[in-house]
Amino acid sequence: MTTTSAESTVAEVGPTPDSASLAQRVLTLPPALGLPAELYAKRVQGRVHLGRTSFTLDPHSALTTNTYFGRVPASYWQRWTGVTEMTFEAEFSGEGVVELFASDFQGEPRTVGGQELRGEGRVSLAVAIDKFVDGGAIWADFRAAEGSLSVSGARWTIPHPPRPRKTAVVICTHNRPTDCVKTLQALAADLPALDALDMVYVIDQGDKRVSAQPEFEQIQADLAGRLRYITQANLGGAGGFTRGMYEITEVQAEHHANVLFMDDDIVLEPESITRLTAFANSARQPIIVGAQMLYALHPKRLHTSAEYADLGTLEAGKVVPRAMWNADMTEENQEVRVDAVYNAWWSAILPSEIVSATGYPLPVFFQWDDIEYGYRARENGFTTVTLPGAGVWHADFTWKDQDDWARYFSVRNSLITAALHSEFDSRGLARVLFSRMLAYVTSMQYGLAATATKGILDFLGGPGMLEDGGQRALAEVRELRRAYPETVKHSASDVPGVSLRGEPTERAAPDPSMLKAVLAKRLIWQLTDRNAGSANVTLEDAQWWHVSRFRKVVVTDASQEGVRIREFDRQTAVRLVREGAAACLRLAKEGRAVAAAYRQALPELTSRDNWRRLFDGGAE
Repeated sequence: MTTTSAESTVAEVGPTPDSASLAQRVLTLPPALGLPAELYAKRVQGRVHLGRTSFTLDPHSALTTNTYFGRVPASYWQRWTGVTEMTFEAEFSGEGVVELFASDFQGEPRTVGGQELRGEGRVSLAVAIDKFVDGGAIWADFRAAEGSLSVSGARWTIPHPPRPRKTAVVICTHNRPTDCVKTLQALAADLPALDALDMVYVIDQGDKRVSAQPEFEQIQADLAGRLRYITQANLGGAGGFTRGMYEITEVQAEHHANVLFMDDDIVLEPESITRLTAFANSARQPIIVGAQMLYALHPKRLHTSAEYADLGTLEAGKVVPRAMWNADMTEENQEVRVDAVYNAWWSAILPSEIVSATGYPLPVFFQWDDIEYGYRARENGFTTVTLPGAGVWHADFTWKDQDDWARYFSVRNSLITAALHSEFDSRGLARVLFSRMLAYVTSMQYGLAATATKGILDFLGGPGMLEDGGQRALAEVRELRRAYPETVKHSASDVPGVSLRGEPTERAAPDPSMLKAVLAKRLIWQLTDRNAGSANVTLEDAQWWHVSRFRKVVVTDASQEGVRIREFDRQTAVRLVREGAAACLRLAKEGRAVAAAYRQALPELTSRDNWRRLFDGGAE
């Protein structure tokens, strides 16, 4: 490679407003302690001294930004935007070399530019965004020469996007004031760099107010007039996010802003706001742009690079073919471009054109609201892109027990989503749900079976069930579950009816190959009193075909915070099988007619007037 020398003394800080727009910064440390620095930059050799936006290399040291947050997802930019060239810019002092690299869809690197650095100045190198259709990224590497090399303000810029809009953030929160405060503090700390940020809307639906936290007053001052704090009755995630969307479209009648939904319990990388905004504004047509999810408890790991829902089996979070899943992003890179169908609302931007054409979210309270909206936007001609390198940390899903009140909303709302956006094979869906119901009963998760049955029955109640935005359903399902002892979590060292020594731990055999036959066998064993004894079962082994071998099991909760006690109850099991069978039979017979009713009611349910009615009824 031929290199040139740079000895300019120009000390510009970033591009001039009329020449370029920021696509992403090159950051070399995370925004908070406890997060992996290797996701940002990696030392190749020697000693390096890292800051958030600057670093220094000792003589003969080297650093790469071929990392999760350091790379530019060039394939996504080429596929979805009109950007044909990006420019790498940075201020430097000392002596060394910057080299720009690109990868292809197989991960093979190639050099695309470079420059010797000497003295003090500013480097600017253009890279063509081409040859990336199926995959690939670009990044910068740095190497010091005989002396040290300091670099600051490194960034990737693009020509001004066709829609130069600000982004308004909506944070929906319910009784997580500490988590919400941390997110707001992260925003405020990076505010000088967040030129894309318009306003921050906090929709507080709990009785443990964010505004009551001692840090709140300082946060308001730090956000310098960009914080709007709104309280309302609990309308779930759907109601909280929609309230923010409602307020933004009210005040942005002439100058539209992007709407960025953001969970309250994430660990925020504020840079993701810049990246999502730049990408959304540069897209050839309006698109939903979502951030990826990294696991909060395992912060090096990526949840998935793109996902979809199977509406024929009512399964969310399915991994798109060739997408990564549960990958250690300090060891792997995302090379292949994969196309998402929806992006969860831990962080996702919705441009105003999509809101205008698609309407507001459904008032389903909780779960599947983001999936339904993604499918509805898709049917209106808008795609969703899950953008690599724009990430937030969110609670690991595998550490959330599926036997809780939220399962009601998952069942009911997945049926509503399937009714609106699929052929809705009611008989097939009834078979799927009844099979799951039998597994719940067989594994002695009686409360879960009752919860799922209520979800089916309330779906069959039609769109009128959504009239109050879900508040009544939440109260009812929580009351329903109180009747089932196994829904209660206990301390592992104080299990009712079990000595401290505990039951013997029984490990599971390999997964059976004929699941339907084994399910029938286990049910017969239970009903004929052929299952016996007590056991302790780890979460890893807590499959229905294993726990159903015993009359009583102490099972580790998915949160690893305690255990649950499941105990066989013939009368309850028989009743729940009958009730579940009756609900599924009704679904098979009535499902298509009910689905048609939801489709007919959709415009009214998602209208501004309907949400105004809900807000007026629940506002405080």
